[in-house]
Amino acid sequence: MKISFLCSDPRHPINVYLSAWMQENKSQHEIELVRQKQDLSGGDLLFLLSCAEIISSQERKAYRSCLVLHASDLPKGRGWSPHIWSILEGKEELTLSLLEAEDEVDSGKIWKKLRFQVPKHALWNEINELLFTKEIELINFAIDNFNSVLAKLQDPNIEPTYYPKRTPADSAIDPFKSIASQFDKIRVCDPKRFPAYINIHGQRYKMTLEKANDK
Repeated sequence: MKISFLCSDPRHPINVYLSAWMQENKSQHEIELVRQKQDLSGGDLLFLLSCAEIISSQERKAYRSCLVLHASDLPKGRGWSPHIWSILEGKEELTLSLLEAEDEVDSGKIWKKLRFQVPKHALWNEINELLFTKEIELINFAIDNFNSVLAKLQDPNIEPTYYPKRTPADSAIDPFKSIASQFDKIRVCDPKRFPAYINIHGQRYKMTLEKANDK
């Protein structure tokens, strides 16, 4: 099978998981990982993971199926960084959806959904591991069930909701509020790409959060 992954950001932590998967499966499939849609070569399956580009219907025709991995219980939570927004809303159970790419973002037919728990103590890297492990599971599902899956329309009785794109301002921590009240906001911040920070005394300070496992 000829498989393409399109992930726009070379710094995105999903790349480590994709590279490991590609190494493990290179003898069974022809696989490519690209950063821009102009570099896609066509094939059987295209997976869009943290993709910043819109793939047109004409471009999707280069593949037998074009699939998106989206961390929300669609049609709820369309848009950007859904698992981050969900955790900020206080959710401890998240849903990952595997769906067909369409012109309208995150509106395609659902191939499969997986639910998983995110403990209140989990930090950004632990959250990533939980999420990306499930993404790899859905990638394997798509390949194994490529010719037999029965895609389902998203529930028309549920009104879609949309999350906005996160900006650096969303990582700002209020120095005059308690850490406890902002703990979720701090723990979801990637300290390399989107660090939490405070502005105080005319300066900006980067904040990092690590677990101290000393007993």
